Amino acid sequence: MTERPVVVVWRAASADRLPGIGAAGGVAEVRFAPDASSLRPALEGADAMFFFHGSKPDLEEAWPSASRLRWIQSASDGVDGLLFPALVQSEIEVTNARGVFDDAIAEWVIGAMLAMVTGLGRSILSQTERRWDDDRGTERLAGKRFLAVGPGPIGRAAARRARDLGMSVAAVGRAPRPDDLFERIGGRDDLHPMLGEADVVLDALPLSPGTHHFFDAAAFAAMKPTARFLNVGRGATVDEAALVDALERGAIGGAALDVYEEEPLPVASPLWSLPTVIVSPHICGDFAGWERAVVDVFLDNLGRFVRGEPLRNQVDTRAGFGIG
Repeated sequence: MTERPVVVVWRAASADRLPGIGAAGGVAEVRFAPDASSLRPALEGADAMFFFHGSKPDLEEAWPSASRLRWIQSASDGVDGLLFPALVQSEIEVTNARGVFDDAIAEWVIGAMLAMVTGLGRSILSQTERRWDDDRGTERLAGKRFLAVGPGPIGRAAARRARDLGMSVAAVGRAPRPDDLFERIGGRDDLHPMLGEADVVLDALPLSPGTHHFFDAAAFAAMKPTARFLNVGRGATVDEAALVDALERGAIGGAALDVYEEEPLPVASPLWSLPTVIVSPHICGDFAGWERAVVDVFLDNLGRFVRGEPLRNQVDTRAGFGIG
């Protein structure tokens, strides 16, 4: 590329929110679009976009101005909040922040599992009541079976840590295949039998046309009554009403959730008050310094874009998730 490309950073009013973004000015003209009203003019003649904290409906509305756009970098791993039909049908290349959040999310998963088997939440509640609550024991994670539904980078990072704690690890993916980490990767037809063998089930699925309400009433019915369900993927991969019903009936042993069908989680949701549920406000990947980490991915890809090299972390827009 002989001329400097034009890059839109959306939504950010300035470089202050994005540590290190100033380096982009060395190879490109950078336009900051802090809100929907500034997006359309910013997209005029733009070659690329850093989708830092945008809104899909706003981008869809401004799309006619994006006639020159050739690449969009997402600041998140999941791209369901970015993709819409006109973008999917275009030739625009989309990349994500795959690899940035894996370890932080995996640590949250381990923390949630430990909190559930040790009864840590009950201990904290007893502490607030100044009550010596010693008429109970704890469980071990060692010897339990961990099932990752979605054996991508996040599922793998969590499974490695679960294995280090003495758990056996398996996964359900798009198709059965051998693997050097998981004892077994089954396909979708294997889901219910494998759910029935698991003590902990991790939903690490992206939201795509094939994963909406992937965990439905039949999936929860297939689980052990002692099984715990964790969701760090996307809220809409779960039929939340079916999950609540399973929890209220004691059909599963508990849940730890960081994502929900509606966010923020409505005040009226039964999930807030169910004693076997941990509610986390979609922050399991937001470690200190994540903003700089996603900027670094963008800067690396911007350099590749300018040099005409293949971009890192490519997304299959039709499938709705990252490649590889």
